Amino acid sequence: MPILIDGHNLIGQLAALSLQDPGDEEALVRMLVAYRARTGRAVTVVFDPGSTFALPSTRRSGGVTAIFAPHKSSADAVIIKRVRQSRDRSGWLVITSDHELAATVSRLGARVQSASDFAQALEAPGAAPPDWREKPLSPDQVEDWLALFEGPSPAEPPDSE
Repeated sequence: MPILIDGHNLIGQLAALSLQDPGDEEALVRMLVAYRARTGRAVTVVFDPGSTFALPSTRRSGGVTAIFAPHKSSADAVIIKRVRQSRDRSGWLVITSDHELAATVSRLGARVQSASDFAQALEAPGAAPPDWREKPLSPDQVEDWLALFEGPSPAEPPDSE
């Protein structure tokens, strides 16, 4: 079941993010990429346009689609349009705590989960996959890397040909 997220609504529910941070959308997308990697679920996040004029845009990163609503529109309008135009409306899970948006997409047939409930799952301990840099190398891996960069160790006789 694909997930359609009201982006700024979710950011407002996450302890790790702030709507006051100019990089909040990018930080949310990184969290959603980790979620996508963990679950395999298709994720689309929709953001309201900024206060300055900007063309609508769509970006993809790590299997997550981020949509920025067009000027004089809203994330809610984009989400409603997506659900309305879907052949399988019941196949969508919309993440929002906006009661009006939730009621509208529910009437259209989509499932709804509150942004606060989804935020808890997103920020749960162990939810993010460990970063490769956080895992220490095993002794065998250390030896392999040393052999690659240093050549044979003094304890090993050189290959005789």
